[in-house]
Amino acid sequence: MATAHQVPDILSAEFAENPYPAYRVMRESAPLIWHEATKSYIISRYEDVERAFKDKESVFTTDNYDWQIEPVHGKTILQMSGREHAVRRALVAPAFRGSDLRDKFLPVIDRNSRELIDAFRHTGSADLVTDYATRFPVNVIADMLGLDKADHARFHGWYTAVIAFLGNLSGDAEVAAAGERTRVEFAEYMLPIIQDRRDNLGDDLLSTLCAAEVDGVRMSDEDIKAFCSLLLAAGGETTDKAIASVFANLLLHPDQLAAVQQDRALIDRAFAETLRFTPPVHMIMRQTAKDVEVSGGTIPEGATVTCLIGAANRDGSRYQEPDRFNIFRDDLTTTTAFSAAADHLAFALGRHFCVGALLAKAEVETGVNQLLDAMPDIRLADGFDPVEQGVFTRGPQTLPVRFTPAEG
Repeated sequence: MATAHQVPDILSAEFAENPYPAYRVMRESAPLIWHEATKSYIISRYEDVERAFKDKESVFTTDNYDWQIEPVHGKTILQMSGREHAVRRALVAPAFRGSDLRDKFLPVIDRNSRELIDAFRHTGSADLVTDYATRFPVNVIADMLGLDKADHARFHGWYTAVIAFLGNLSGDAEVAAAGERTRVEFAEYMLPIIQDRRDNLGDDLLSTLCAAEVDGVRMSDEDIKAFCSLLLAAGGETTDKAIASVFANLLLHPDQLAAVQQDRALIDRAFAETLRFTPPVHMIMRQTAKDVEVSGGTIPEGATVTCLIGAANRDGSRYQEPDRFNIFRDDLTTTTAFSAAADHLAFALGRHFCVGALLAKAEVETGVNQLLDAMPDIRLADGFDPVEQGVFTRGPQTLPVRFTPAEG
């Protein structure tokens, strides 16, 4: 087994600037690394990461979330297994698919996107990250839950602190404290709203969660609060980065942008290829329930495993020309890209496949369509080159564009 000394450290500035060359070295010559600073085993090959997520033998568990997520969210569906997980997922999943998503939430998505674009469609310039991507998914979730969008700044502050906590690989004490503080502040904000909503049910998602019952089991106030916290963080940060990355990738490949502008049915392909090429989440952790053989050696029982999605999604044994952004590639199945049968690993796979994948797809489809309508000649601001930032989650921090302003 290779040691971390032979490849750029995942905590180094060099890695943060551009992890993709390090990913290649890991896949080719160090597919299993013991990383002392994070006390975890790092896996990077597609076959190993896919196995960890699909995990039919209950070897790779989510027990790591007890310390990684519970301090900021409370106990969430991510930590549960077996019947407890199945029942909780059955309580929340219907809201994120089928008729509920189409009838209740597509109008919410459409309206929120339009409101944000209205603020800049007549100006001729915008920053797609700060003016749109960071605001859109959080506004949608707040609306879905029936929360006050005027509290946007607080939601954004909370989810930013939570994501920083989850990605706090170096163990920074201030980041940890801010994350734990967020749990207290969010509970103080949410619990009174949940209690009031139980007495005054509406047709929002929070009311649905309050009333939902499966096999005689209902969600407690704490369950609902933890799920809302998870939804804000997971649904905010990831969709924010996904939308920004879709546009960054298309703007850097003008021929593919032109194709999408001509045929909007290609938006799904552009999103799926972005999830593969520049996924919003680059690493997800698991914990082993027993010794397990992977490429490069054995991971012992009870170990934390860092699964490098960003590396696995660029594995040449799985994808042709993996370092090339190509929405027309024939080794990525768009029809399954937003389901647990996906080829890419950006939403994880198996039991813990992202419950919000179809919500994210609806947001990206709506957002990209409306932005292209508002900015038919969209181009990067002069001299600007999109740069990804982040290690745990990754995407452009800013994306200034120019376009001919709408008339009237």
